[in-house]
Formats: sequence, structure tokens, C-alpha cells
Amino acid sequence: MKQLLRKIRFIYLIRIKWRNYYFGKNPYIGRLVYMWAKHSIKVGDNFYIGKFSQIECDAEIGDNVMFANRVALIGRYDHHYQQIGVPIRLASRISDADYNWKGLDEKIVIADDVWIGYGAIILSGVKIGQGSIIAAGSLVTRNVEPFSIYAGVPARKM
Repeated sequence: MKQLLRKIRFIYLIRIKWRNYYFGKNPYIGRLVYMWAKHSIKVGDNFYIGKFSQIECDAEIGDNVMFANRVALIGRYDHHYQQIGVPIRLASRISDADYNWKGLDEKIVIADDVWIGYGAIILSGVKIGQGSIIAAGSLVTRNVEPFSIYAGVPARKM
């Protein structure tokens, strides 16, 4: 019964709630995961995303990628913070139809076989190379070399 409920939940998420995004074969989606993108999210085969994680920007994720719990992929320029005289709370946002500031063409690209640790945050425009590991609690602001381990705030190669 538990397996059936999980299967129904995945069908609902992938075919209804997130129907505008692409998912490969055999995804696992933890509880209370949130996804939104201005243009697209593309996820490869055997993707695992832990509970309470978020993808809030355009992203391309390879095969056999694993996100621990509370991982966040977020936009670097989601609010137009340079509008003079406009509080940031009221400034234009990337989700607005007429948004024309920075970040529109930025996406996160995560290659195959990447493991992202608990609570890591990755900013848009970053590319993470194949076989890499991002340590728990890291803030990734720059590209990550393939087959390497990055940790810290901001994340650096170990």
C-alpha cells in the first residue's frame, strides 16, 4: 500500500503539478519539495531530491544526481534591487512577465553523478562538473570542477 501511495504521489507531481518540466526515468522526490523556473527545469534519470529541497531557477540536472535534504538551487538576480526609490519588496521580480533585468538567461547546470550535501545552496549561473561532491552547508557561487569536492561559504575546492 505504501509503495502504491508513493507511486501515485510521484505521478501527481511529475505529470500534473510539474508537467511543464522534464523528468527522466526513476526519480525520487522527498516530502515538501518546491520547484519553479522562469523557463525550464530538466532532470535526468535516477534523480534523488531530499525533503524540504527547492529548485527556484532554471536548471539542467544530469543522471544519477543526489540532493540531500534542504538543498536549494536559487536565482542570483530574482529581484531588481537597483530600482531607485522602490523598496526591494516591491521591486520587479523574475517571475513577473515584464521583468527585463539580470538573470533571465542564467541557469544552473549539474553534470552526471553529483552529490549535493544537506543544506547546500547553489546560485544560478553555476556549472557543477561530473562526479563532484558539494559538502553540507556550502554556498556555491562559482563553477565546480569535475571529480572534486567543494565546501564552505563561499565553497572552495578541498
